[in-house]
Amino acid sequence: MNNHTTKEASLAFCILMDLIGYVSYLIPGGVISDFIWAPVSAVIFFKTFGGWKGAFGGVFNLVEELSPGLDFIPTFSLVWLYRKVKANLKLTI
Repeated sequence: MNNHTTKEASLAFCILMDLIGYVSYLIPGGVISDFIWAPVSAVIFFKTFGGWKGAFGGVFNLVEELSPGLDFIPTFSLVWLYRKVKANLKLTI
């Protein structure tokens, strides 16, 4: 039996990560900050959500942060919501 429990990321944490990603919109030349934030965000995403889905999501998060015009997607919050809905569906089925 596995006694290891994983701690779920909070919605507040996910919103904070998404807000940090939006900072580039507020500063002149903010696109440059995306080149710094994108890999950091991808690692945080992988560590937060883990597993192969976390790895896939981390790569998606990296591409999203680096791509002009896609940076507005709240990746952390959307994955948090997806996981909550999925968990609730499993409980009701």
